[in-house]
Amino acid sequence: MSKVYFTRELTPEAVVRMYEALGVELEGKVAVKVHSGEPGNQNFIHPDFFKPAIDRVNGTVVECNTAYEGGRNTTKVHLKTMDDHGWSRLCSVDILDADGEMALPVEGGRRIKVNYVGKNLANYNSMLVLSHFKGHPMGGFGGALKNISIGLASSHGKVYIHGAGDEEIFLDADHDSFLESMADADRSIVDYMKGKIAYVNVMCNMSVDCDCCAVAADPKIADIGILSSLDPVALDQACVDLVYASDDPGKTDLIERMESLNGIHTVAAAAALGVGNRDYELVEM
Repeated sequence: MSKVYFTRELTPEAVVRMYEALGVELEGKVAVKVHSGEPGNQNFIHPDFFKPAIDRVNGTVVECNTAYEGGRNTTKVHLKTMDDHGWSRLCSVDILDADGEMALPVEGGRRIKVNYVGKNLANYNSMLVLSHFKGHPMGGFGGALKNISIGLASSHGKVYIHGAGDEEIFLDADHDSFLESMADADRSIVDYMKGKIAYVNVMCNMSVDCDCCAVAADPKIADIGILSSLDPVALDQACVDLVYASDDPGKTDLIERMESLNGIHTVAAAAALGVGNRDYELVEM
């Protein structure tokens, strides 16, 4: 079973401790994947919360442009959002697809055989994935698996994944095929990074909506804590299980969002591809 570490403490220092609990040192030039937050969103995790962990690995914050209109769909407006939200004032920032994209093969992909990611990913040796676990209006929920699939895809790559390999149908693909395409993209990233990747999920401000929503629902479920793992499948599975196990009645809306969109299918599809293991040991710290 994969190990997943868990603390109920929600502080910047706890993020660092959860990374250190993994017993790895990310080496070379380290990319730190975050969600920059769509302008207007009130739930995204702000950079001051993550800065100690970013500094701990001497990392560069990385993001990719979106495939829809808003404050992150071009490099120019995305960098403005990064500045407005405080990222570029506290950290070095790199929009990975600012200068184009590169294609990664998907070994055994069920829906897509190639994943288009930001070209600048090639400049990094290892990666720390800092994810905000919450609901999502298309994926059911977003955690580590979404952050390295849709999150690392170029603007064009996001269209390709959403269309399950058919860019002409973008947001109209069969839903489970879209979820499986995210899992396919996950496989390509895990293979590309060759084990030089670590994951931390933060379970707070858990709206039914993603941080990509300019107008998002307010969270109803109480905050839960911070989890970390070297296995993104086990990590997201553990987060889902903690939502179900919560004694907060506010969990009902988040569970309905996850179930109505079959969110767990991404976890199952990623496990079937060998991205990780749904069986895990939860180590509370």
